[in-house]
Amino acid sequence: MEPRTLQASLTLLILVTSCYGGHLKSRPTLKMDQALLIFHNQLAEEVQVFYTSDYCYKCLYQHLVSVMPNNNNASAVISTKFTLTMQVDSQPRNATLCRWSQTYGEGGHYSVWIQISESAGNPSCTDAMDKSPNNVYLPLLVAVILLGIIALLFAVAPYIYRRRCSSGCIKSIRCQGLVDNDEAQACEVEEEKAKPKRLRSLDTFRGFSLTVMVFVNYGGGGYWFFQHAPWNGLTVGDLVMPWFVFIIGTSVVLAFRSMQRKGVSRLQLLRKITWRTIVLLMLGFCFLNYSPRDGQLSWSWLRIPGVLQRLGFTYFVLSLLQTFWGQKEIPLSTHHWWNPVQDVVLYWPQWLIIILLETLWLCITLLMPVPNCPTGYLGAGGIGDNGLYPNCTGGAAGYVDRWMFGDNMYRYPTCKELYRSTQPFDPEGVLGTINSVVIGFLGMQAGKIIVFYRGINVHILCRFLVWAVILGISAAILSKCTRDGGFIPVNKNLWSLSYVLCMGSFSFLLLGGMYYVTDIKGWWGGQPFIYPGMNSIFVYVGHSLLGFYFPFSWEMRFQESHWEQLFQSLWGTALWVLIAYLLYRNKFFLKI
Repeated sequence: MEPRTLQASLTLLILVTSCYGGHLKSRPTLKMDQALLIFHNQLAEEVQVFYTSDYCYKCLYQHLVSVMPNNNNASAVISTKFTLTMQVDSQPRNATLCRWSQTYGEGGHYSVWIQISESAGNPSCTDAMDKSPNNVYLPLLVAVILLGIIALLFAVAPYIYRRRCSSGCIKSIRCQGLVDNDEAQACEVEEEKAKPKRLRSLDTFRGFSLTVMVFVNYGGGGYWFFQHAPWNGLTVGDLVMPWFVFIIGTSVVLAFRSMQRKGVSRLQLLRKITWRTIVLLMLGFCFLNYSPRDGQLSWSWLRIPGVLQRLGFTYFVLSLLQTFWGQKEIPLSTHHWWNPVQDVVLYWPQWLIIILLETLWLCITLLMPVPNCPTGYLGAGGIGDNGLYPNCTGGAAGYVDRWMFGDNMYRYPTCKELYRSTQPFDPEGVLGTINSVVIGFLGMQAGKIIVFYRGINVHILCRFLVWAVILGISAAILSKCTRDGGFIPVNKNLWSLSYVLCMGSFSFLLLGGMYYVTDIKGWWGGQPFIYPGMNSIFVYVGHSLLGFYFPFSWEMRFQESHWEQLFQSLWGTALWVLIAYLLYRNKFFLKI
């Protein structure tokens, strides 16, 4: 799930090129998410330029460039991903001359003149645009339009085909009773067989989250909002993993109910659960840790936590809950005062275990003492929080993982570039896995609603909406509707409680919408997302192992804009969707 942190497009800050002598040397070539700042110092004293990103919470100012006096110049290449706050200080006087915040455009050239103000007689900074920035969103707009046209063609083509297919019309007339009863009954049998037994919304939801996941892992076109947030907050890249975990919980309820109806014993269920968990863990440990450039497998670089490891453990816990405490049915005909919440009350052992797990997460996260760090610290460390806790990345979560795994964990967290953190931090760590189980359990609740209110679609949709509202309000309270200032900020790296509640709310809304469109109304068959959704393990493992080889990706030659990066990300994602479609046509489904 992690972005390709080592490639040049993810280098956040700062490449500095200083030029002296009254005029600039050759200007550097800009890449994606970069702009050129040229500082002209007309004062008789040397000045220092510092910067900080507004996305970096309470971060220390970092040195950008020194500008010599008497009409000398200096230039710097800066990041355009987030708004930057610039500060110009006088070297001799140790005083701040000016400060401003601005979001710079990709590929733009800007001049900042440091001079004496004619009106006030004090030093001032004025800026000018030397070269207009690129239209960074033009590639995205073109891609959206083209994808919209393709989707419209795929939606209209079957309709036109059905309208012009005379044989289909004849078959429809026969099935309406204009032939004898035997043929009519045969038509009814055919229609009954043609009806899908699977919920298309589940496969569509799973496939949609997996498709976005693959797109994000390919770099998301180089756009920062398609990648993971540096620390607190939400981006598109932060949405997909919880959606996938949520649908795992939903699928567990439906699959286990089907197996229990077929008479599968509890011992057989336990064997199946254990085998599938072991396979997922081994795939994560052995295959997705491996890279050809690393040579033979070595313990020195083996990452113990991981995406498939977390999915495997989450699946194991949810399956145990469903095996031992998930066989009750809701007596819809019985009337009790707790009828509106009977789908919760009847499963109180499961809820008790989940509440205990969440209490454990809260106690460890907020109360566990961490050496040289404040209790309950949830920050990124590094230069954040005024640089007071540089080695406290992730607080208790990071401390527990470093104690258990040492260096065998993720070494390039998303906060590394922006916060200048030095500690390794794994977004698939131990404490986050606890909350992964919690959001999977919310998915189980969605599955119970679908099972026990099947045929009463109004109840299903209303309950989905109620759960979405409750979880959304709870997340808003914990985060105070802010990125960094809440009681528990929304944080994907920590899988914080507010993050889980927020993602649970989104999941109920999205699954409810897909259920209404695909399973109730039948307006959409789920294409093309339903294909990777029915072969999710194959697509995920395949793109992780082969995704960065040709023809899925290649070495980019035009790195100054998002055009090639976005095309490559969409191309690689589309190829895996096509492969999933071909496997679907050949009835090949990888099962574990």
